Amino acid sequence: MADASKALFEQAKALIPGGVNSPVRAGKSVGVDPPFIERAEGCFLWDADGRRYIDYVGSWGPMILGHGHPAVREALEVQLPKGTSYGAPTALEIELARAIVDRVPSMEMVRMVNSGTEAAMSAVRLARGVTGRDRIIKFEGCYHGHADSLLVSAGSGVATLAIPGSPGVPAGIAEQTIALPLNDLEVVAATFKAYPGEIAAVIVEPIPANAGVIPQGKAFLEGLRTLTRENGALLIFDEVISGFRVAPGGAQELYGVLPDLTCLGKIIGGGLPVGAFGGAREHMTRLAPEGEVYQAGTLSGNPLAMAAGLATLKVLGESGVYDFLEEKGRKLLEGLRDAAKTAGFRVVLNRVGSMGSLFFTDRPVTDFASAAASDAHFFRRYFRRMLDQGIYLAPSPFEATFVSLAHTDEELETTLECAARAFEGLSKD
Repeated sequence: MADASKALFEQAKALIPGGVNSPVRAGKSVGVDPPFIERAEGCFLWDADGRRYIDYVGSWGPMILGHGHPAVREALEVQLPKGTSYGAPTALEIELARAIVDRVPSMEMVRMVNSGTEAAMSAVRLARGVTGRDRIIKFEGCYHGHADSLLVSAGSGVATLAIPGSPGVPAGIAEQTIALPLNDLEVVAATFKAYPGEIAAVIVEPIPANAGVIPQGKAFLEGLRTLTRENGALLIFDEVISGFRVAPGGAQELYGVLPDLTCLGKIIGGGLPVGAFGGAREHMTRLAPEGEVYQAGTLSGNPLAMAAGLATLKVLGESGVYDFLEEKGRKLLEGLRDAAKTAGFRVVLNRVGSMGSLFFTDRPVTDFASAAASDAHFFRRYFRRMLDQGIYLAPSPFEATFVSLAHTDEELETTLECAARAFEGLSKD
């Protein structure tokens, strides 16, 4: 870490726990202190020392157009003079709601919130209100934000820092959450039998991306759909990452499996803080003020976030966008895999569209246990060699690599050249 970032990190540690406002940013698991970012444009970041990086984190997913896309900038410039927050309804909320409902197959109504955590927390509350039940099923390594009932066996930063749960979560709340292995329908069926009439919902990332990318495929999701219907529970898809990333209608469009409720985030705010959850009208009308399940937020539907989200979805609606993202994702991630294999490393590539993960293992990665069994030591060394060459990856083996519309063939080729050097250097250590 260069001088300016080092000085900023020292200042931050005196004022902010760990020096960061979200744990994975600290870089502890990869043995680096974080570069402090000063600005971004396109697919590039510049840190406080003026060093430029090719960015494959994309603010952890939402920058699918790249940083500072002209359409998003223009939308914000139009809205900013009109005000930044009203705490009152706006036409922008209707426009973005319509854009979401028109694209996401299972959603007839949507409620705007401020983060993915809030979306998942609210969807679970609604499911409990609809069913009159308390227990939920989640899956090991799937991260649905840091709400108490969803931190059990979570992925993302919880997995990165090897934290099994969290102090501060009451045992009585944690006991209502049943964490099961991914990709095992027999265990899910057995759990429904063990708790008849008690399970309110099953919540799952249809494309888990918080223990690295772990595609589940259509059969597992269809099985969850069948089991929840048979047992009177709701199925919740957490598409905070996969929504609008893998297809216009998210993973549910890609796989043709429709949940009862869907959580969205990241992309629908064009990089601004936002989230949403929605589903069938019969469920959503149970929310206050129309129904009895309470949920609220002063900044929900923030006009800046709505404007940026609308601009983003308009660009994503253009012809050929997802084919373009698919090709760039394929080129980068398959190129990384090939560079690793050329240098003699055993790796597994998991990819869906423009997001993917490279695991240092020779066994298929199909659940959290197999992801956790990959070689974190090699990832740590690989990450540091890439960062030294100006390639900005997520500082954790349990996160995704994201490609944006702003990445050109030139940046992808540069990245693959850096990867070849990184793997060659690792093979000689």
